[in-house]
Amino acid sequence: MTINTQTKYIPLVISLFCMLACKSQLDINDPNQPSPESAATEKGIVALGQGIYVSGFYDLKYYDAVIGRFWSGAIGFQEQMGDVIGMEAANEYMNQLGCPDKVTLDDGTVVPSPGFPSKQLQLIRAINSNAEAGANPLFYEWAYMYQLNKNCNLVLAALDKVEFSGDAATKKNVVKAWAYWWKGYVYSRIGSLYYAGIVNDDLAVADDPKTTNNNYVSKEAMIAAANAKLDTAAQLLTGISAGADYNAILSKLIPAFYQVGKGGVLTPDMWIRNINTLKARNLLVNTTVDAMPATRWDSILTLTNNGIQQNDFVFTGRSDQLGDIIAASDGTVAARVTSTDPGGGGYGISERLIQDFKPGDKRLANNFETGTTWIGNADRGNSFNTNHALIDGGKKISGVIVYSNTGVGATEMYLAGSWEENELMKAEATMYKDNFSPAAIISGMTLIDVVRNAQGAGLAPTVAATAAAAKEELRKERRIGLLFRALSFYDARRWKVIDPVSKGGGRTGCVVIDRSGNINTNATIDYSFLDYWDVPDNEVANNPPGSGAAPVKNPRTE
Repeated sequence: MTINTQTKYIPLVISLFCMLACKSQLDINDPNQPSPESAATEKGIVALGQGIYVSGFYDLKYYDAVIGRFWSGAIGFQEQMGDVIGMEAANEYMNQLGCPDKVTLDDGTVVPSPGFPSKQLQLIRAINSNAEAGANPLFYEWAYMYQLNKNCNLVLAALDKVEFSGDAATKKNVVKAWAYWWKGYVYSRIGSLYYAGIVNDDLAVADDPKTTNNNYVSKEAMIAAANAKLDTAAQLLTGISAGADYNAILSKLIPAFYQVGKGGVLTPDMWIRNINTLKARNLLVNTTVDAMPATRWDSILTLTNNGIQQNDFVFTGRSDQLGDIIAASDGTVAARVTSTDPGGGGYGISERLIQDFKPGDKRLANNFETGTTWIGNADRGNSFNTNHALIDGGKKISGVIVYSNTGVGATEMYLAGSWEENELMKAEATMYKDNFSPAAIISGMTLIDVVRNAQGAGLAPTVAATAAAAKEELRKERRIGLLFRALSFYDARRWKVIDPVSKGGGRTGCVVIDRSGNINTNATIDYSFLDYWDVPDNEVANNPPGSGAAPVKNPRTE
């Protein structure tokens, strides 16, 4: 079976109408016979706009129940490469994709990757084939995101035909900002993972849902396009008041069961601050720290100073009784890790994550349990053994964050930015902008402590005497404070942890449990992962690059 992932080849029933079927808690107009014409009413355009959640994160023509859908599967690949989880199962080459090239144990023994090919780059070049269909791990995020983009284009194409009641201009701009926000989100994710992408803004999709183009652009151009779409959304929101008509539309675009906790009906100002935080992320995670120009630190600091505030609503997701979009038991990476036994949840907790917690951190005490060491098959990995389990619902320590709760609607999952992410980006930009001066380090540590305190870490104020110590505090807190928020791989890439040890990458002083169950505390891990993935061949084989298109394959050869 051949799977064609770009919107040019996704059938109409997949790109638009499957997203509207069988979702009883979403506001759907005539789900049995949906059509483009049904979006020509206020209720219809809202239903189509709300369908963005399903098109981008749930419905896909091909997915594997073992790896799961977007938030548990596509994101699971990245969390493995960021070394916060491990995986033994071989579906979609998952265990191989996240397996380091080699691990050097305390006694000097070198344990190479048992995969064939052993290096991730060689693996990707071998399996990134249209013939692999849905077994190609590079397929998933590309397919989900371009489905979401297709739905955004359908919303924008239909919008001018809609007659709104009340303040029609406000309602129309809310829907338009919604579509541009999610288009910016799509291009952000594509540009942050793939070496090239497609900017598809052709609104002719209303007449021909197969429309796309073969003008592949560079990852840098994708990020520029992402921020441009986010700017358009912000411009539309500027000057709008959060009155009855604004709320009437946005409260329906966001599913009711998402409007809990940090999720809710954002005011225009809150939404603009969410946009600024995502733009800051785009600038931060797509440049290695040693190559970051000073002007970009300035830009990140400006954006985060106007980014998400602690009491702002943000874009979140939750499970419901029917498992719409997110299933409570296995719809997120955290849920797939959760187990009473180490390694028992499908994914396993990385021992490198556990070692990043500082002594006395209540977040560790509240969420993790040490148990019988789990040893996976040696022919499937060299770093996934673990003796820690993620506890469902935590241990009920008052005021401490809970990383996973598989009760229906209990886990709050961040779809985009969060206040914690904003503050940690601000801390990083503050310190780097002033070249880790003593005053900058103090300011940065203060911001880190604010996040730790908000999550109930219970730690003493952080003191960092040197730039190296400050960077280490930041590195640890981003892994812990932003755990399971799809950022771990981005960080490992920009810090060059994923680079070969021979080129200054890798990680030393690691905790690794070897095949005999011995706990090594000073191991070295040589990940040697590819920084940006090649465009999936599922796309390229059916939509070859046109004249002047950017390269679709990362030029790295080793």
